[in-house]
Amino acid sequence: MNTVKLLQRARDILKAEARAIENIPLDDNIVMVSGLFLKCRGKVILSGMGKAGHIAQKLAGTLSSTGTPSVFLHPGESEHGDLGVITSSDLLMVFSNSGKTREIAEMIVLARRLGLKKVIAVTSHAESPIRSLSDIILDIGPISEPCPLGLTPTASTAAMLALGDALALITMEARGFTRKDYGLRHHGGYLGSIANR
Repeated sequence: MNTVKLLQRARDILKAEARAIENIPLDDNIVMVSGLFLKCRGKVILSGMGKAGHIAQKLAGTLSSTGTPSVFLHPGESEHGDLGVITSSDLLMVFSNSGKTREIAEMIVLARRLGLKKVIAVTSHAESPIRSLSDIILDIGPISEPCPLGLTPTASTAAMLALGDALALITMEARGFTRKDYGLRHHGGYLGSIANR
């Protein structure tokens, strides 16, 4: 493939990811989840496997730095003792494009046994075990991955990332989170220097 074709292909991929974000069927559920975050007396636990797990981990950091105490729980490690981080005061938010990730479905069932009351799922497929096991769905809609094999998570993770960022920022605004609040949580780096001026 020559330079011109590769450049065009790169543009097509960016457009596919942008379309995935634009086509998220946003509804009142995002406001409902934000309200749950604001009322949460424990912490928000975010989880996902593979690339979706990286998105969950990023959102845990964004939420924590903007006033919503959050941690990432790896579904695999949850089966080997890390499930103990969950309390009945927490919320669990899981990411799975297919909604069929075995480790996540099992983790939800086990978390309920520990008294966890609310599970939020970010997913795409209309019917899946994870969707059935969850209380609130943040649907990212049907996703077509631009990978030549149709497999590599790219458009789906872009949609998950954007939806998570929107959720974090509306929660931050509803909380009345200030620059001073941000600076108390983010001391280092360029952002810390700006927040703490």
